[in-house]
Amino acid sequence: MDGGLISSAVKNKEAGKKMRPNLGMLYSAPQTVWLTVFFIAPLLIIVAYSFLRKGLYGGIMEPPEFTLDAYKALKNPNIAAIALKTLVISLISTFITIILALPCGYFMAKSKRQTLLLLLIIIPFWTNFLIRVFAWMNILGNNGFLNSFLMRLNIIKDYIPFLYNKNSVILVLVYMYLPYAILPLFSSIDKFDFSLIEAARDLGAPKPLAIIKVLFPNIRSGIYTAVLFTFIPIFGSYAVPLLVGGKDSYMLGNVIADQLTKSRNWPLASAISMALTVVTTSGVIIMLALQRRDAARLASSKSKKSGEQPPL
Repeated sequence: MDGGLISSAVKNKEAGKKMRPNLGMLYSAPQTVWLTVFFIAPLLIIVAYSFLRKGLYGGIMEPPEFTLDAYKALKNPNIAAIALKTLVISLISTFITIILALPCGYFMAKSKRQTLLLLLIIIPFWTNFLIRVFAWMNILGNNGFLNSFLMRLNIIKDYIPFLYNKNSVILVLVYMYLPYAILPLFSSIDKFDFSLIEAARDLGAPKPLAIIKVLFPNIRSGIYTAVLFTFIPIFGSYAVPLLVGGKDSYMLGNVIADQLTKSRNWPLASAISMALTVVTTSGVIIMLALQRRDAARLASSKSKKSGEQPPL
């Protein structure tokens, strides 16, 4: 009797599940519409414009005419030199950002005042991006705070050109994107078992060596995420090189803006944008592949220690 009631209840439950409408598509519809309208559609427009011919007075030719001239123009030595300069500035800025973010994330993870430190990291986001750039311009300018301070101390007699060069661009970029690197690194380090470092030190390893050999391999996912969060926006940066940079810090983002507003060469601007998109997407794919490899390696090592078969 009880068995019949149980089987009947199970059947009724399964029938209810079958009759219940699937609301998953309804829940995801707003997100799908948002991505389609504000991401996929503009990207498709850029792709289409990159294969069209420039109009006589700018824009695109009417009627549209298919051509590869915009992509052939990417071979221009000037554009290639700016692309190389952009890559160098991006790599240097990202490297410095990660080097500074690692000790910050480590200190935050070890601190008992994590909430306060997280608040201090997030506070810069409360201020407008351009306001922070202009603040650095007032600090680094010829009549800015830094030069005035050094002159008052009689360290220098004439101003030092801190502004409008490659170094000022790197400095401001590191400042702007440092929080984006600290947060994922802190999240990854906070989950780390620090007793492993103590065990390595008990075995005779100095603390710096223990951190390099034990800590870094276990927070690779956080390092990969921090690199992505900093390199991608820096690589396409426009405002910082425009405001604090000079001729030696002209980047691809500035080229795209000039082609859109001054030369009105929309196909070339679209082609450069597609090149940036390909580079950043390739970086994301490589980082995801590295994360999956590390995750598989970690799962394999754990399964070997426990005597289980690694997951397929």
